[in-house]
Amino acid sequence: MSKIYRIRNFSAAGLLAVPIILSGCSGFSKESMDVDPPPAQQEAQMLQTMNGLVAPDGATKTTAGSPTATVYLSNPNGLLAPVSLALPQSDDKNIGASLRVALESIVKDGLYKDLIPEGFTGVLPAGTEVKNVSVEKEKKLAIVEFSKPFVTYDAKNERAMLEAITWTLTGDASIEHVQIWVDGEKLTQMPINQTPLDHSLGREFGINLEKGEGASYLTSSPVVVYFSALSPTGIQYYVPITRLVESGENKLHTALGELIHGPGIRGSLEQVMTSGTSLESVKTAKDGTVTVALKDDMFAEGEQVPQEMLQSVVLTVAENAGNPKVKIQLNGTTPVIGLDQLNYSEPVSRPEYINEIPL
Repeated sequence: MSKIYRIRNFSAAGLLAVPIILSGCSGFSKESMDVDPPPAQQEAQMLQTMNGLVAPDGATKTTAGSPTATVYLSNPNGLLAPVSLALPQSDDKNIGASLRVALESIVKDGLYKDLIPEGFTGVLPAGTEVKNVSVEKEKKLAIVEFSKPFVTYDAKNERAMLEAITWTLTGDASIEHVQIWVDGEKLTQMPINQTPLDHSLGREFGINLEKGEGASYLTSSPVVVYFSALSPTGIQYYVPITRLVESGENKLHTALGELIHGPGIRGSLEQVMTSGTSLESVKTAKDGTVTVALKDDMFAEGEQVPQEMLQSVVLTVAENAGNPKVKIQLNGTTPVIGLDQLNYSEPVSRPEYINEIPL
């Protein structure tokens, strides 16, 4: 069965894979809309992840399995993916304390290795200590100091390390840029491949970088698109790809066009649109809400639509347009109801936490 047709045929495992929809505290949401609580089996798995957790330096055990941070981990195919984890909460209300815990979770074989889902791994070198995270609030800048093992990495992991650090920290709304120090000294470049660090890093640095068809590295512009993938246990999740495209086009139109075009050859990513999907229009209302009109004759009026397709649109629009609410039209009709029972023709927000993957 082709990838295109599989988006219409979800197994029970596929539905369980979307706790961002099913979880009452972290799903795609619409104002005044009730969301069902997570299935009992999933909730039990989430709670079990916290058993026996020893909390380091001023942190306390979480009392439930709800996610507390989204961090970026390497998936089985070497791509970075956001994974929402139930990490310990710090007694210290300083934002730097919670950011420090988040970074500690992306150290390979680190403090929170037992909370990492099967098939995923941290990208910072084993033994790395996050010595401090301080925040300059007015600049929205996080300054991170690592211990010396941070620079003992494999050359091929250099960019992934910087991407994981940057995207993990800038997932917090109060952080836009990141500066890296090692043992009391600010890095101006990475020591092996000499990636420049003379300027702070932000999300414009990209993640899982690839060049689109016909684009040039010298004249291209980046867009971020979210495709689907399956974990080793069959759980569906989303992976962001920064794709370099020809400059001069409308960024949001281009991003959605790349989403329809589908993933590249690397990473075993799944296509979330059918080959017959087309983009009719993208409109932004005065309140900032973005309405995306799609056409796809594969779906009859009133037929429920795979949430993979709809959620990928929401995530892609949010990443490229400053996190607005999103409405989706399909074939000119409303409502557009996903298999998750959410009405996507009403304003939908990007969830606070995505990819809650059971252990």
